[in-house]
Amino acid sequence: MRLQNKLCVITGAGSGIGEAAGHLFAREGAQVVLLEIDEASGTRVAAEIGAPATFIATDVSNPDSVAAAFQEIHKQFGRLDGLYNNASVFWGKHDAAVTELDLDIYHRIVAINQHSVVYCAKHAIPMMINSGGGAVVNTASSAAVIGVPGSDAYTASKGATLSLTRSLAVEYGPKKVRTNCVAPAAIATPMVRESNLDDPNFDEQAFLDKTPVRRWGQPEEVAQVAMFLISDESAYVNGAIVVADGGITITPIAV
Repeated sequence: MRLQNKLCVITGAGSGIGEAAGHLFAREGAQVVLLEIDEASGTRVAAEIGAPATFIATDVSNPDSVAAAFQEIHKQFGRLDGLYNNASVFWGKHDAAVTELDLDIYHRIVAINQHSVVYCAKHAIPMMINSGGGAVVNTASSAAVIGVPGSDAYTASKGATLSLTRSLAVEYGPKKVRTNCVAPAAIATPMVRESNLDDPNFDEQAFLDKTPVRRWGQPEEVAQVAMFLISDESAYVNGAIVVADGGITITPIAV
């Protein structure tokens, strides 16, 4: 029960890594609040988890929606111990090199991936301070630490998230709020399937041959990292970037 008696908010909790985190955190003793824009998936995950879960329909790219969600969290629980900023979008079929990138797509990706981190942290951190401390886990990507062609909006959003993590760690560490970042890649989620695996031009075997562990990562494997960073086991970890990508970012890959 590594998260026993903790109240944790998870964004993008309706599928993929967020869904896995909801189940895992609850099994480890946490009360979880699931923020998700898709009401059907959010309701389903909350029902599967049962009593430890509360679902609040939230568009994390909209500051008013986020503010309303955290007002409800404060009303219901009056405290907060952990925030997992998991919500992200990778639109491999829409993102592009900056010279070809539709600016509407750029703004949408950045709003979901990076602005949401700011919106949630803005409301969550004061609640954690009032609760005596807490932990924020942000989601970057291998794209934050290496160059990834054809995904300039995604890369920009994840690089900003990584840098913001360090700033928050320095700013709020003295107030007993730790901030860390997990940077996954090649995780078998519905989003990756839609963007890559369902693309006839994507060579899955060639990709896996360049991945040191020679397989896709699983959503729960990333959720385990986030759970550790929120738990008291990581009490002296602050401002860290934990790369969970099977070794992709340390492997030379011709582009």
